[in-house]
Amino acid sequence: MDLRESAAGSGASELREDMEFDSHDEAYSSYKEYARSVGFGTAKLSSRRSRASKEFIDAKFSCIRYGSKQQSDDAINPRPSPKIGCKASMHVKRRQDGKWYIHSFVKEHNHELLPAQAHLKKNGGSGSGSSKLFGAYQNLDCLDGYMRSQHDKGRRLVLESGDAQVLLETFTRMQEENPKFYYAVDLNEQHQLRNLFWVDAKGMEDFNNFGDVVCLDTTYFTNKYRIPLVLFVGSNHHVQPTLLGCGLIADETVYTFVWLLQTWSVAMGDRGPRVMLTDQSNEIKTAVAAVFPRTQHCFCLYYILEKVPRQLEYFSLWNDAFTVKFHKCVFKSWTEEQFEKRWWKLVDKFHVREVEWFQSLYEDRRLWVPTFFRDVTFASLSAYSRAESLNSKFDKYVQGDTSVNEFVEQYKAILEDMYEEEAKADFDAWHEVPELKSPSPFEKQVHLIYTHEIFTKFQLEVLGAAACHLKKESEDERTTTTVYAVKDFEDDQNYVVEWNVKGSEICCSCRSFEFKGYLCRHGIVVLQMSGVFSIPSKYVLQRWTNAARSRKPVSGKLDEVQERVRRFNDLCRRAIILGEEGSLSQESYNIALSAIREGLKQCGSVNHSGEEENVSVERESEPQLDIVISSNKAPRLSETGKEKGTKGKVGFLVI
Repeated sequence: MDLRESAAGSGASELREDMEFDSHDEAYSSYKEYARSVGFGTAKLSSRRSRASKEFIDAKFSCIRYGSKQQSDDAINPRPSPKIGCKASMHVKRRQDGKWYIHSFVKEHNHELLPAQAHLKKNGGSGSGSSKLFGAYQNLDCLDGYMRSQHDKGRRLVLESGDAQVLLETFTRMQEENPKFYYAVDLNEQHQLRNLFWVDAKGMEDFNNFGDVVCLDTTYFTNKYRIPLVLFVGSNHHVQPTLLGCGLIADETVYTFVWLLQTWSVAMGDRGPRVMLTDQSNEIKTAVAAVFPRTQHCFCLYYILEKVPRQLEYFSLWNDAFTVKFHKCVFKSWTEEQFEKRWWKLVDKFHVREVEWFQSLYEDRRLWVPTFFRDVTFASLSAYSRAESLNSKFDKYVQGDTSVNEFVEQYKAILEDMYEEEAKADFDAWHEVPELKSPSPFEKQVHLIYTHEIFTKFQLEVLGAAACHLKKESEDERTTTTVYAVKDFEDDQNYVVEWNVKGSEICCSCRSFEFKGYLCRHGIVVLQMSGVFSIPSKYVLQRWTNAARSRKPVSGKLDEVQERVRRFNDLCRRAIILGEEGSLSQESYNIALSAIREGLKQCGSVNHSGEEENVSVERESEPQLDIVISSNKAPRLSETGKEKGTKGKVGFLVI
């Protein structure tokens, strides 16, 4: 059956000629809903107002491929699109009673459709052909307010001859290897490649577990590398970089960034991060606000600090005195009032009040100054220096002269290196128990809960608490909040710690928990002196634990979580032994496989019921180990269950 016929006849969100609407906006919403289910993008083709009442009385909506040339500039929605003469459209008119009705409806299209395209995108695409088609005319509603100007029309990726074809062929091959591999393209008016996005299955799965904080790294694009690359980067539970998506973009317009963010969001299941870190850019700021209105948008401190000397070089202000004052204002202001006072003193002393860029810094202060981030956790992605940040992981693969083809050729190597590092960290966590270095109950509490990397960092805070001296400053019996002044003799700094007994909430002016995700030494010493010898559970983030990928959230008593981790580690060790014995012969393999299947089925029956039990049974017949490893050298199982490229490490990466 022809794809167009099957899509049009699906009956999903069907439009009937006897339908009525309260407004032309409602009519357009219905048409868009119908379009999503059938599989095409929409556009507002035209509309007309009454000369007397000035109210809308007539409107026409169409497939985004309607017509054979670009719409005139006075059209309501002159969005550039690959038009091929499609006639599919809906014409609505307004009656005297205010109701709108369908005057005419053309259902047939002259091109392939993508039935239930929204669902196909969530599942990572349904095939190379549909992935390429989708990006060419996808219905990104939030682009309506960001039309490209005449100057921007015709922009395309600056690629060497044949690069575009090589890219698409590579992605087609990768999707054939793993259907969960996802990519989308954006074409300009001449059907030339303008923007491109892709992500592998591992990136989508990592977003499920570590998508709370994401950095959009545009360094390679803004620094004019040969490859116009942007990266979506996260951090896993071992403080290792996770690649959550890649893009090649033609320009830095709002339109481009909205397309990129919206496409990435669709790939991630129409979700956004809790926190997004980016370069300081009005275009990116506008795009993030449009696509992710509930996301906390922040500027990377590194990018701000990197620009300061360049921006002020003309005024000869970049000297030691300015550096000291600027850093004190930004990093040592514990309150908003303190920051305001120091900022205005700084700009007046160095005569930068009228510098436009400096003014923009102040206007965007809530997006980059640490004192405004009291309720934000950055998961170690807020490093002050890019050399220390996770993004720099990719610097060894992308140089100033790296071409698009060279990067794509190395793409699998990049993923393989990252997966191998993560598999090794997981393996070490199962087989090595970190050493306790103090009798502290806080250290013992998270001994087996935190991953090795985070536990080692937290140990330093526990040991560093011995170098802290505190003094009670004030106490509010009404709110049960006590304020302490803590002197840290190791760095010779004074900090302010607020402890709320009733809510078990603690906040330190060093912002360690906000930036790193674990409790600082100043908070630890306050808890000790307050007679509290257990870390409140809200300050033990699941993303830093050995149960980071667990389907069940880490909450409640941490000793229960620790016991759960013990059981998990024990089962992993036993599974490795079973794998070694079971692989020696076909007979032993069959016995081991049967035991695993039966054990998984019974565990599912105990832990789940109803629909959840059915999910467990499905996992028995089709183990989901490959969800987190894509089609690379990382630990994975073949259809026969034998290991591939594990180098001694099995693929038990999902709890």
